[in-house]
Amino acid sequence: MIAPLLAARALRAFADGYVAVLLPAYLLAIGHGQFQVGLLSTAALLGSALATLAVGRWGHRLGLRRLLLAAAVLMAATGLGFASLTSLWPLLLVAFIGPMNPGGGDVSVFMPLEHSALASSATGDARTTLFARYSFIGSVCGAVGALAVSVPDALQVRAGWEAIDALRAMFVLYAAIGVMVWLLYSRIPPARAEVARPAASLGPSRGIVLQLAGLFSVDAFAGGLVINALLALWLFDRFGVSLSAAGAFFFWTGLASAVSQLAAAPLARRIGLIDTMVFTHVPSSLCLIGAAFAPSLEIALGLLLARSLLSQMDVPARSAYVMSVVTPAERPAAASFTAVPRSLASAAAPTIAGAWLAMGDMAAPLVACGVLKIAYDVALFVRFRRVSPRATE
Repeated sequence: MIAPLLAARALRAFADGYVAVLLPAYLLAIGHGQFQVGLLSTAALLGSALATLAVGRWGHRLGLRRLLLAAAVLMAATGLGFASLTSLWPLLLVAFIGPMNPGGGDVSVFMPLEHSALASSATGDARTTLFARYSFIGSVCGAVGALAVSVPDALQVRAGWEAIDALRAMFVLYAAIGVMVWLLYSRIPPARAEVARPAASLGPSRGIVLQLAGLFSVDAFAGGLVINALLALWLFDRFGVSLSAAGAFFFWTGLASAVSQLAAAPLARRIGLIDTMVFTHVPSSLCLIGAAFAPSLEIALGLLLARSLLSQMDVPARSAYVMSVVTPAERPAAASFTAVPRSLASAAAPTIAGAWLAMGDMAAPLVACGVLKIAYDVALFVRFRRVSPRATE
């Protein structure tokens, strides 16, 4: 069951990697502005949050395999919708219903489903290693996907395509990837998928999960202010970066994130999951604040790259920590109930950041993100540094 899940994660990350950078350029090309980029990003994240909530509340009645297949169908339909529509309201509807991720990371309904399946496949340190591998694959393939934003330029220069047609072709590719993901999920034996089906929702670990969800929502709201789509827009507006150059930059930041996630498991074994999450996150937030006031593109890119080397190290540690402080039966619900507040909180942020950018306040999204993330790290450390994982589950 692990191989199809990791392969599907790789394909989805590739698609998310280029869509997050391409999306603002596409929306600007069809006549929308910075605020509309933020609004559509909010719609996509809000829809994912509600879908994830539904999975946590009623998903145990259907089973993981069916839900994964249904999500893949939505992915394919979303790509076709973006390729064929230009008006704002239809695009908002497609973004809300589909699993398109403007952030470049993984905050869609796929995440809690795949986490639940992976959690049943390993225990203890092996689970942390598996989540690190899952995150590493996502980061590497997302980085490669970011390079794919140069394809529209190549199609224009070498094949004589119109700019808008070249951009739309990338959304058709997104739909095709959704079909490939469906084929991979169909290889998961139903019996194996049903092993991870929960018998109930949250039980004895409810209090811990709700507290973690509250803290994670602060972190997610902060992250929503600088999702990749908006960070690309920031680079376009402040420094006049081209689409291909932005893709190259996000390739390198994606690789930096991948390296950091690969280092998460050995670091967590040495200093613990909570310390790994906190002590790598704070310096990354300081780099982001510094980038907001950078006097040149080179300094800004350097600080953002340094941020990427640290900012994602908490992702596998966070996933493993949540899975380790709840009972096995609660894992799917815990994955969903910690993901939902993250998605809901992050959904509100892009519209705010888009409004700031539309008003010309270039520093506000980055500074607000960094300050809020540091506050989250301090609160997480104070509350959970003595809450240990369950011993043998």
